[in-house]
Amino acid sequence: MSENGEIVLSVNNIEVIYNHVILVLKGVSFDVPKGGIITLLGANGAGKTTTLKAISNLLKAERGDVTKGSIEYLGERVDTLTPHDLVKKGVVQVMEGRHCFEHLTVEENLLTGAYTRSDGRANVNQDLEKVYSYFPRLKERRRSQAGYTSGGEQQMIALGRALMAKPSMILLDEPSMGLAPQLVEEIFGIVEQLNKNENVTFLIAEQNTNMALRFADHGYILESGRIVLDGKASDLRENEDVKEFYLGLSGSGRKSFRDVKHYRRRKRWL
Repeated sequence: MSENGEIVLSVNNIEVIYNHVILVLKGVSFDVPKGGIITLLGANGAGKTTTLKAISNLLKAERGDVTKGSIEYLGERVDTLTPHDLVKKGVVQVMEGRHCFEHLTVEENLLTGAYTRSDGRANVNQDLEKVYSYFPRLKERRRSQAGYTSGGEQQMIALGRALMAKPSMILLDEPSMGLAPQLVEEIFGIVEQLNKNENVTFLIAEQNTNMALRFADHGYILESGRIVLDGKASDLRENEDVKEFYLGLSGSGRKSFRDVKHYRRRKRWL
């Protein structure tokens, strides 16, 4: 998981506007190396989800447009492709909110992830068993309707469905949202296994800074549509500003939510 390896995704100075009026991203640039786990951090509304949707070309459905800059995957401009074409190239997004087809069974949900594939049912079944090896709980619930599974199981379904597309890169949006800490730990542990064993590259948008920085190689912190800080995850974990403003810690110990929420921005951040 070297950060000095081949760059698979390059986001170059992009600007995103909604409804031709609302400027959400303001010159965002970053690279994702092959086989890495990169995290986009920041509070709700910072622009993390918009960044992922810009990459996966899902902005149009929300009247959003990339009005400046470019997005390249494996050296090729992809910001004009359809989401379907991008999936065929190996980039799959797992949406925030654990979207499942509630009326379908767990297994039927997983199989919908293979709709772009043309390598035969035997290969699809082989990958289905691989998904079950990472998510044994889903195998137990394979005949259950997805709508009756727990929030953690639905997050596993969403991630498993993405794996069925045989991705080389997964865009993972807020995997910890609404889940108990033990389940969050389990989900991130599986992400780490998939990264290591299947060589899947991950770009994760996450509000849970502490958890994300434990598993990521490199992090980018967004505020109000701009990247204000980035670095190796290990360095960010020790950064005093990150500790104070995002982890709720300072040199004198844990600060109150009010103290952290109403911090004064330090000039060197900008």
